[in-house]
Amino acid sequence: MRALTVQPHKRGSLAVEAVPEPEAGADELLVEGVAIGVCGTDKEIVRGDYGWAPPGRDRLILGHESLGRVLEAPARSDLAEGDLVAGVVRRPDPVPCGACAHDEWDMCRNGRYTERGIKELDGYGSERWTVPERYAVRVAAHLGLTGVLIEPTSVVAKAWEQVQRVGERAWFEPRRVLVTGAGPIGLLAAMIGVQRGLDVHVLDRVTDGPKPGLVRDLGATYHHGSVAEVTEHARPDVVLEATGVGSLVFDAMEATRPYGIVCLTGVSSTGRTISLDAGGLNRELVLENDAVIGSVNANLRHYRAAADALAAADPGWLGRLLTRQVPLERAASAFGAAEQDVKVVITLG
Repeated sequence: MRALTVQPHKRGSLAVEAVPEPEAGADELLVEGVAIGVCGTDKEIVRGDYGWAPPGRDRLILGHESLGRVLEAPARSDLAEGDLVAGVVRRPDPVPCGACAHDEWDMCRNGRYTERGIKELDGYGSERWTVPERYAVRVAAHLGLTGVLIEPTSVVAKAWEQVQRVGERAWFEPRRVLVTGAGPIGLLAAMIGVQRGLDVHVLDRVTDGPKPGLVRDLGATYHHGSVAEVTEHARPDVVLEATGVGSLVFDAMEATRPYGIVCLTGVSSTGRTISLDAGGLNRELVLENDAVIGSVNANLRHYRAAADALAAADPGWLGRLLTRQVPLERAASAFGAAEQDVKVVITLG
């Protein structure tokens, strides 16, 4: 069968090649690959900046944002042939640490976790793959190809859960949220904010293309100025930062109302410096009881929440997020940016 592979830390090594057929174990699903999503992590791996092949191997099968159709399921499984599923990315570390021992592997304390398509485990970018049933999540049939959004939605489902948990250290009834960045993570974070009944504002730098319309049709408000300009009109209770742009991160920390929560989901590049009033920022965080938290990855609870959130969303709106579909044989083109891209997917059939 065909698979999309790369030699980690070697630029220009991306290839579609023949690999052995997978064999499902007693507790595993055999799955026909439908599609994988492409995100910044995949692009870093393809550039040679990141990634680890499975032990004893030079090459890694890419793809951590997955969608597949069950071909075979174990006896007495809750899943059946034809069901759509997504595979969980992370696996607990082998020690395990306390968090992994309690199925909170997204909070692994020792870094010895593994990840499909990223760290020491082959991904889902092949025509067929296997996954233990406990690491598979059912995708609503009506979602079709948009079910490939389960993994990025799980990331923001976790972020919203963390915001709620931090907020509940005292009375917490947020009304307004600012999402910085209208990429897939930002748009999906905004979608969940709308589903939670919040007044959602989304900030991005573009003025045309699909993003403004996607935000408006979600029932949120789109902005393309600065954080300061947005907060003149709508000072948020919660900020979900989805760009990783250093200056925006610190602007977001200053933008909230008292008892504000800033959740950082974007990963910043290193090597850039900015000037800031550290004392003033510290004073504001302390005197207003503000909180700044980071959130990455997701566990099985978040995947299930993501599946529920997508099942409740407008399928037409979700479909507009998938702005480019690339067949496996032309997969290399999926890793170059196009002006109108929101989410690029590679189809495997």
